[in-house]
Amino acid sequence: MDKQKPIIAFLYDFDKTLCTTDMEDYAFIPSLGMTPREFWALANGFGHANRMDGILAYMYTMIQESEKRDLPFTRESLRKMGRDIVLFPGVKDWFRRLNAFGEEQGVQVEHYVISSGLREIIEGSGISHEFKEIYACEFFYNEGGLASWPKLDVNFTNKTQFVYRINKGVLDVSDDKTLNDSMPDDSKRVPFTNMIYIGDGLSDVPCMKMMRAYGGQAIAVYQEANRMGVEDLLAKGRVDFIFPADYSENTALDLTAKNIIRKMAIVDLLGEENSRQLRNIGGDVLPDQVGLF
Repeated sequence: MDKQKPIIAFLYDFDKTLCTTDMEDYAFIPSLGMTPREFWALANGFGHANRMDGILAYMYTMIQESEKRDLPFTRESLRKMGRDIVLFPGVKDWFRRLNAFGEEQGVQVEHYVISSGLREIIEGSGISHEFKEIYACEFFYNEGGLASWPKLDVNFTNKTQFVYRINKGVLDVSDDKTLNDSMPDDSKRVPFTNMIYIGDGLSDVPCMKMMRAYGGQAIAVYQEANRMGVEDLLAKGRVDFIFPADYSENTALDLTAKNIIRKMAIVDLLGEENSRQLRNIGGDVLPDQVGLF
């Protein structure tokens, strides 16, 4: 039986990380006859007035404003809006390139989304098939097919729970028991040290800090308008690297991602050799050796 290859996981925010702006701005908000500024002011104002989680507030506002205009608010209508998303250069073939490079290095590369945007819109974006799992806000739909309740709310701070899910391989969001069960580190599907988080700003800081604390890597991408913000993240030690949001082959982002894969693959190889030698001398139950590498 072939040995399971080490897994390296890329975790992505979506809005302004893989696409150029908030995903609701492309098609949903224009369908209301509103500007993004008007919609977000309304949603944020409603949230503040009602001491409401900001993500739940925008999801509620989407339903209410659609109903006021007799617009269909269904899973299919949202998926269709995903077709209007504008991805950054190189995103469409980024996943294929990294997967192939990982294969060359003897590791399996996987991709995940952890986003406060909408799963349904991401599903229509043309790249949803590239992700092993998409953790994003999602609606529950009634018997008539209309969105009636938030099924999943992914806000800025609870994003970290999905990192733990990926770490343990407990991807089903309804399974809290297994997620919270004790699990030996060597049984966890994707070590934190084999994770790379890519985001664009303050909403990603909890996950970025988590990567840095547990030995993974954090990258911030930017458009010129938010360059100063990500430079601040780098200066404060919240990310390892910052790059323009260009995923094309041979860009600095592309080359660095491949170097990280190469490094992680080597560390895994050294760890395996260390474990083999310990087993040979009957000393495999020893303190964690990760610090050696």
